[in-house]
Order: sequence, then C-alpha cells, then structure tokens
Amino acid sequence: MELIAQGRDADVYALDESRVLRRYRHGGPTDLESRLMTHLAACGYPVPRVYEITDTDMVLERLAGPTMLDELARRPWRVGSLGLELGRLHDRLHALPAPEWLPKRFSTADGGRVLHLDLHPGNVILTRRGPVVIDWCNAGAGDPAADVAMTLVTVGSADVPGLAARLGRGLLLRGMRSGCRTDPSGRMQEAIRVKLDDLALYARTGVDCRRARESPR
Repeated sequence: MELIAQGRDADVYALDESRVLRRYRHGGPTDLESRLMTHLAACGYPVPRVYEITDTDMVLERLAGPTMLDELARRPWRVGSLGLELGRLHDRLHALPAPEWLPKRFSTADGGRVLHLDLHPGNVILTRRGPVVIDWCNAGAGDPAADVAMTLVTVGSADVPGLAARLGRGLLLRGMRSGCRTDPSGRMQEAIRVKLDDLALYARTGVDCRRARESPR
C-alpha cells in the first residue's frame, strides 16, 4: 500500500483509485466516526463515503483534489474566497442538530449541534463536487461557538514562516468570520485552554487529549 498522508494519530494509504485506508496507530473511534459520517452524508453534508471499518482501520472514499491548505499555498490570491468557504462549512454543519449518541463537548442547554472541532484548511478537500470535510475523530455535540473558536485558535496558533504567510492567515480568518454567522467570542478562552492542554499532553505522551478525554465538556 502507498502511504499518501500522515496525521498525528493516523496514516492514510491508497488502496486503489477509489478507496483509501485510514489506519489509527493506537486505535481510534472508528465506530463513532463512521456512524457520524454516514449520518452527515444522509443529511447532505459533504463527507467521504465509508465502506468498512475495524477497531483501527477505516476504508473510505478516495477524494480527488487538493486540500484547502494546499490550494492556499498554490493560489494565495484565493485566500478571501477560501476563508468564506470555510465559514460556510461551519454554518452548514452547525445547522444540524446533534444525534443523541454523539458525545457532548462544550455543552449547551438544548443538546447542541454537530461540532467538528478540527475544521481547518488541512481537513477540507477541494473536489470537483465541492469541498469535502475529513477527519471526524474529535467531533462532538455542543455549542457552535466552540467549533468556530477552535478553528480560530488552531489556525491562529499554527507556525507559519514569513510575513506574507502570516498576513494570508489573517485574511483567511477574516474571510471565515465573514462567511460564518456564529460569534465565537464567548468560547475563545475555553478553546485556548483546550488547545494548550492538548498540545501539552501530546508532547508528553503522543496521545491526542481531545480523543482521550472520558468526561464530556
């Protein structure tokens, strides 16, 4: 199998022209993740098709196209429109009530909406049918403001070289805020704490604390 992508918790291999294997190195929430993607696809939200799963592996639709992050690097003049698209993807997701079986994160009184909690340009594939959102292992049910805040913190804290790249990041986030109706301000400090906790735990153990937490937020 050809290794085509690597993340903090999983490796992605090409199986053939239409399928990839996502393999968690230490086990992952494959049952919950596949159930959520199947649910979202039925709701019309753009996610990869799920073919089969085991405790560590997921066979998924192979998506043709660059990530939004790759597109930003190749065509930086698109930063504003891609930021708007990222904001709209948040809005589309947060329009969906969370199913009762989705773990609670950043809870709200009414049960909350579906949250991705890692919806940044590296997790959006730009395909011919439109943008498709990948990597749902951290998803939960809760306050949409927290989802937007987590994206702002993740993108804003990324180590990007050079003044031009940092200016582009600011334009991307400005575009995202323009394309998204949710105000994240009430959840920003909490999102920063979660990000710092995650980075500290991962540095010590290699475990993503967003997946390791046992108690809902």
